[in-house]
Amino acid sequence: MKRFRMTTFTLLAAIPALTTGNAHATDDQIVAGLTPGQRPADAPRISVHEKSAAWYRQALTGLTAPHPASLRFLEDQGAWHTPFTRPGMTGRYDIRNWHVPATAGGTDQSVERR
Repeated sequence: MKRFRMTTFTLLAAIPALTTGNAHATDDQIVAGLTPGQRPADAPRISVHEKSAAWYRQALTGLTAPHPASLRFLEDQGAWHTPFTRPGMTGRYDIRNWHVPATAGGTDQSVERR
């Protein structure tokens, strides 16, 4: 019981030491998150996002032609993040063979070959 009280006292005594300092914001500092629904006026903007043939190859990895009409969303895909164009899980969940080298065993990365 005495050990518990000593540990509690030590932790409580350390709190003021950890919370003091210059960790407060002033009016001339910019703090992110104060207005999450409003984009800052000086934030960079992407005006054009051109997708090259290499981008389409990356996005269509593991898929064979002819591609279904449901993949037409790639034509409207901007510069924002999408999990469809990034490697995901490994092992048996890697149905598009993102994590398998393209030349492994002479097979290609098509889903039908799995």
